[in-house]
Amino acid sequence: MGFVESEDALHEEAARIAGSDDFGDPSYLEGLRILLAAYDAEARFNDYGRAAARRMVLDTLVKRLRAEEQWAAAPEVLGHEIQAPIVICGLVRTGSTALHYLMGQDPDVQPLQYWLACNPQPRPARSEWAANPDFQRAKAEIDAMYEADASLKAVHFMMPDGPEECRHLLMQEFTDDGFEVNNHVPSYSEWYQQADMLMSYRRHRDLLKLIGSTDTRRPWLLKYPVHVRFLRTFLEIYPDACIVQTHRDPLAVFPSYVSLISGFRALNEAPIDKPEIARRQLELWATGLEDAIDLRRKRDASQFYDVHFSDFVSDPVGTVRSIYSHFGRSLSDAGELALQAWQEQNPQHKHGRHEYTREALEIGITNQVILDRFGEYMDYYGLKPESQP
Repeated sequence: MGFVESEDALHEEAARIAGSDDFGDPSYLEGLRILLAAYDAEARFNDYGRAAARRMVLDTLVKRLRAEEQWAAAPEVLGHEIQAPIVICGLVRTGSTALHYLMGQDPDVQPLQYWLACNPQPRPARSEWAANPDFQRAKAEIDAMYEADASLKAVHFMMPDGPEECRHLLMQEFTDDGFEVNNHVPSYSEWYQQADMLMSYRRHRDLLKLIGSTDTRRPWLLKYPVHVRFLRTFLEIYPDACIVQTHRDPLAVFPSYVSLISGFRALNEAPIDKPEIARRQLELWATGLEDAIDLRRKRDASQFYDVHFSDFVSDPVGTVRSIYSHFGRSLSDAGELALQAWQEQNPQHKHGRHEYTREALEIGITNQVILDRFGEYMDYYGLKPESQP
């Protein structure tokens, strides 16, 4: 049975697992149906990849059901306000994960932990996490991934109780980068690039309200590079957000990102079309960054703070102090000690380097093409090539 034909069966199975059949606002069906059609017509699944895609869709439907059930049981959580969240976004592979983990050590902010991103629920007391079945499943998932390939730690480090990207929340509306990272689904990719993300970010906000309902005092700390491509809609939902945009020479990051996507695709598909991946990602990120520039020109500059990779590497904790100062906040003594301890215990490349060949050159996209396409971005933020093209 094809994916499109399985839509009803997937919903029925999800309802059996969750014990509920209220999937909430049907807006998610547009993205789901386009994705299922792309799986049938375009994806190049191996056996593992087909099963993994089905499991991902099913799990996402189950998570929708469980969120709707929790909101119905405690509607008062939706009355909580989310004020001035700190949001890290920007070009991929620019140090945003390291910055996120470092800032996440501050006891005066609340990051989105991996296990709660995967299984949104009111955040219990820290002492209760280890015994929570959802935490245990998240830990087992990460452990299994790193046992299968320890080098993945150098590509993207995760911990069940560590800060995680917002991607899991956006997936509930079937609008997320992960679907096209894992599989060749160009029709979904084109739809997603132009999608109206308003419902996605409304759900994102309401899931944060659910998770943070036991901690309404501390400001949120969020991170997802992809937010920069949908910044207009993001700021409709979070108009007072404190945007931290990370930057680096695209020549230093683009081949790494092509390598990363190729690696994920190789788990799920064959053959891997590296030229298609490179062309798609080059245009996607350059266009998104240009749109963000256009938006920033029209908004108060104080809402944004730019972090250049070299500055962060030179002084990680000092960078956090500067971010806080820009947004009128301060790093407490306890926060300073926590950040210093984390940085000392987790130096750059602790888990190894992400080794890759220069796919961008091997597939015919030269350094100069990359520089030209990201020209507006580099000019606006004063970026220079880290090496000669």
